[in-house]
Amino acid sequence: MGAGPAGIYAADLLDKSDADVEIDLFERMPAPFGLIRYGVAPDHPRIKGIVTALHKVLDKPNIRLLGNVDYGTDIKLDELREFYDAVVFATGAMADRGLDLPGIDLDGSHGAADFVSWYDGHPDVPRTWPLTATSVAVLGVGNVALDVARVLAKTADELLSTDIPANVYAGLQASPVTDVHVFGRRGPAQAKFTPLELRELDHSPNVEVLVDPADMEFDAASVAQLRASKQVEMVVKTLQEWAIRDPGSRPRRLHLHFFHSPAEILGQDGRVRGLRTERTEYAGDGSVRGTGEFHDWDVQAVYRAVGYLSSHLPEVPFDHVAGVIPNEAGRVLDLDENQVPGVYVTGWIKRGPVGLIGHTKGDAAETVASLLTDADTLAAPKHAAPDAIVDFLASRGIPFTTWDGWGRLDAHEQALGEPHGRARIKVVERAEMVRVSRG
Repeated sequence: MGAGPAGIYAADLLDKSDADVEIDLFERMPAPFGLIRYGVAPDHPRIKGIVTALHKVLDKPNIRLLGNVDYGTDIKLDELREFYDAVVFATGAMADRGLDLPGIDLDGSHGAADFVSWYDGHPDVPRTWPLTATSVAVLGVGNVALDVARVLAKTADELLSTDIPANVYAGLQASPVTDVHVFGRRGPAQAKFTPLELRELDHSPNVEVLVDPADMEFDAASVAQLRASKQVEMVVKTLQEWAIRDPGSRPRRLHLHFFHSPAEILGQDGRVRGLRTERTEYAGDGSVRGTGEFHDWDVQAVYRAVGYLSSHLPEVPFDHVAGVIPNEAGRVLDLDENQVPGVYVTGWIKRGPVGLIGHTKGDAAETVASLLTDADTLAAPKHAAPDAIVDFLASRGIPFTTWDGWGRLDAHEQALGEPHGRARIKVVERAEMVRVSRG
């Protein structure tokens, strides 16, 4: 269940095994590729290039895509078991992790995941976004925080060469933003973004990236992190270079702040009117503590990018604290920690939303190994014929999409972009996606 990278990697490994296997990839969206299509910023062609490798997997004859099928609504676990020896859940994480902060519910306080879904043209979110702030705060120092900050800070015309839909372009074009502030509560050596993501901030001719030299502090633990990780060293080196250079004259500014812990979102008349942060300092072990020194920032919107969270699936055990399906090496466990026969999990819903896309390959390998080890003990399905599930979906009137249908939608989106010199323009409305896919 899930045709994003995690599900596709698992299907590929199963197909490459010695097992005689037929694989159906169910996907809630009418199109495949999961967070590659709906979770990656549109100006990331290198990351989106992963689609090429995933495309080759879905081209395989033993792997079938069944899109626009919503698990829990269109089909349930007991019903899936009637058609398959095993079910692997790879539904990822698309919701925002909560943040216990005064003022978090004010109008103008947003989750990063919701904003990402909007600018990526997710069909199940509203077509408009309230881009009315001139100064914006982004909480978090991971890659998603940088994506959000970069999209907010760039001009709409800079993104016009990407696949953004017309409604996203219009929304960004009307944005009055001049300043975007990104806040991390710890130091630069503890930032979670990757060097490539960081350097991309400075590529825009319209966005000046600013770093306060006073934030370039390091204790012994931070120095040890620098020496132990080439990636951390590259991130810090870039930040240090930006901190000592003279400010330029680009019309928009993106500020990176460290040692600032969010204390309260300030409001007036129910809307965001500022952000209060507490200055932090190293505690001697790489962690930080508050200093009691507070600063109020004049912002009119706050975006929290503090992590994604997986959603509970019907009929499947779920750890609501960790936000994962309980498992042992990919084998799903019930509340008594007993294995649920024939049910497996992989990807972010297995281990939590950490790491890059490539890390899901390791998850998939472990899960597939467990499934193959259990193969002889799995109960045979009641309806094993390949067309049985297709007939079942059709009997319920579910307008499912297929891999051939994606080919039609893919060609349609490219044709929409061609007159404008763009690689594609993404179709947003679900009904239109289904109509084009089903021909």
